[in-house]
Amino acid sequence: MREYELTLILRPTLSDESARGTTEKVEGWITSSGGEILSVTPVGRKRLAYPIDHQREGTYTVMQFRTRPDAVADIERNLKLSEDVLRYMVVRH
Repeated sequence: MREYELTLILRPTLSDESARGTTEKVEGWITSSGGEILSVTPVGRKRLAYPIDHQREGTYTVMQFRTRPDAVADIERNLKLSEDVLRYMVVRH
């Protein structure tokens, strides 16, 4: 198992409760693929460098997790399909 860092940018139109729910959904995808969450750090709302889907701000969250390398593709596929996620980046830590 390898360690990864996931940076999520969620839509700013989500309430704090909805953003937390989306974050928990992503945590569920990681744990269901056999991974474990090491830490979750909500960074908060920040201005984007350029508009994404006509949005100028985003709600950032950084996750540290450990999982198998082949499970990352499934997690990324789910992130692409989620309408609440503006952008994401998974980096091997």
